[in-house]
Amino acid sequence: MNAEPPERTEPDPAPSPRTDDVVIAVDAMGGDRGVGAVIGGLAQAVAANPRLRFIVHGDEAELEDAIRTQRNLAPHVEVRHAEDVITMSDRPSKALRTAQGSSMWNALESVRTGESEVVISCGNTGALMALAMLRLRKAPEVDRPAIAILWPSRNPTGYNVMLDAGADVRADARDLLNYALMGASYARHALGLSRPRVGLLNVGTEEHKGRSELHEASELIAAAAHRGDFEYLGYVEGSDIPSSRVDVIVTDGFTGNVALKTGEGTASLISARLREAFAYSTFSRIGALFAAPALRRLKERIDPRRVNGGVFLGLNGTVIKSHGGADATGFAAAVRLGCTLAENGFTRRLAARIASGGGSAAAMEAPTE
Repeated sequence: MNAEPPERTEPDPAPSPRTDDVVIAVDAMGGDRGVGAVIGGLAQAVAANPRLRFIVHGDEAELEDAIRTQRNLAPHVEVRHAEDVITMSDRPSKALRTAQGSSMWNALESVRTGESEVVISCGNTGALMALAMLRLRKAPEVDRPAIAILWPSRNPTGYNVMLDAGADVRADARDLLNYALMGASYARHALGLSRPRVGLLNVGTEEHKGRSELHEASELIAAAAHRGDFEYLGYVEGSDIPSSRVDVIVTDGFTGNVALKTGEGTASLISARLREAFAYSTFSRIGALFAAPALRRLKERIDPRRVNGGVFLGLNGTVIKSHGGADATGFAAAVRLGCTLAENGFTRRLAARIASGGGSAAAMEAPTE
């Protein structure tokens, strides 16, 4: 029996411009570069957007010293002392037992209690995800949250969205459907795409390729595309991740994390080889001088600091994981992303999209926001 497709919902309305302050909670401890990089990033962000306000959690004395080095930042920051820090080496199981009172725990509490709409941390990824699920809880219809990242691409925006980038190594067909819905909503609000193109990562584009759960997921995503207001392209391959063919790449956390680390390693290798090539001889060094402007533009286009910040999707709150080694410029990029999502009411809109496009058949018939 063929059911009539559900009536298509209207696209998410454009958010009204906000004039109030945007409050962001910050876990300032646990990063590789210390609090100086975090506070420097906040200063850069405030210089570009004076409406930003921060609730910064960590060692009070250390934070106050760093804030004093940044002109005009102090009025935008409230420091809240935290005795403990979750380190990069702490296992998530240990973090769950000992996290109460830490800077990461307290920053998440700021979102849970409604003081802030977004939390940013450059600390331990596994611990952050575990504590975020404990304190903020998973959104209805979501079994496994995902980490969404922006990947440099040939698209006009300059980026594609890929998820999951490592929140959970497993994902069944229903999880992949939710990733498609969440990824499309994220692309809509972070990249300004009215109708994102979604592809399911596979070992080939042919219908018979891949595991059985991918075939099931493909059918579910195709059925939800009309309701979720995105275009489903079917299967895409690894070579499509940086292409202009697709806007959102859906995969499980194991594959996504391997792809991410492979991309980072390849970019590092190419950069090193370029430096070696230009330093090879006198003529190559002269060539490097002529090529310098073009190389600077290329470096700016692919600079990973500009897209620093993986977003945890599927929680009752917006959580952004900054790279542990991010410098001030990289952390400022994470703040800008958090501000954009807060101004768009992203958490509320994402929950509405999941409820309308995923889960039960009844939910598929429910109207969105």
